[in-house]
Amino acid sequence: MYQPRTLKFLLLSCLIGAAVALAACGGDDSTVATSADGTAATASLDECTPETLDTRQPGTLTIGTDKPAYPPYFEDNDPSNGRGFESAVAYAIADRLGFGEDQVEWTVVPFNSSYAPGPKDFDFDINQISITPKRAQQVDFSTPYYTADQAVVTLKDSEFAGATSLEELKGATFGVQIGTTSLDAVNDVIQPDDEPRVFQNSNDVVSAIKQGQVDAVVVDTPTALYLTAVQVPDAAIVGEFPAPGGDEWGALLAKDSSLTGCVSAAIEELEGSGELDRIQDKWINSVGGVEELQ
Repeated sequence: MYQPRTLKFLLLSCLIGAAVALAACGGDDSTVATSADGTAATASLDECTPETLDTRQPGTLTIGTDKPAYPPYFEDNDPSNGRGFESAVAYAIADRLGFGEDQVEWTVVPFNSSYAPGPKDFDFDINQISITPKRAQQVDFSTPYYTADQAVVTLKDSEFAGATSLEELKGATFGVQIGTTSLDAVNDVIQPDDEPRVFQNSNDVVSAIKQGQVDAVVVDTPTALYLTAVQVPDAAIVGEFPAPGGDEWGALLAKDSSLTGCVSAAIEELEGSGELDRIQDKWINSVGGVEELQ
């Protein structure tokens, strides 16, 4: 999708500043300095073009995401159609880097393997991936393109459906996808009486709430809106709460990728121009608000 908030051989020389390193000319030996939060310093967008960037395939930008790809991030399970928040953000990044839609290629990347150490078969991955210091030890992250809250979802007839505070949810059995910041949010913020049940993927989380295997699930708020509207109409959002330390999402790249600074520059330009807000308003904010749990 185009859901949404690179390139031939690297000739890029990015002036980052006195305190950080340069993305030097060369190729695989190039490095991009990262900040304390794990995001890379920004390059000069004028120097980030298909002719100068070292993409996996010359003249093509390869973007990864998981499958199935759900709304509101992707529509019709087709990242390439430009519809949905992250598809729109991905194509907007590509456009700022000089790539037309016909120069973008999508590849399937399971969520948990995206931030595993090792070589990558994509130029960047966009898949609601939270920026964390632990993940940033193995991969690069761009400047954030979205900040998400966490939402609690239960069946409408659940004893926890009417909860108005996190304290009232401590007795619930929670289901959460493994490797996500939602799991950290449950453990660190809600601190339930029982250990949350951990599932391998988002499909298993949906099945768990649908079949009553758990009392509630925790996902990011946009996912909760889709889950309750389409996947499990018998479910409702109890409320939302901020993830510990915030939950910023970034485009993910291989560690020390020569493209990281350019992807960050593209996102910052989208933010500065207001286009990132327009994409978010179209695909996420238009769905409606959610009550905050205290």
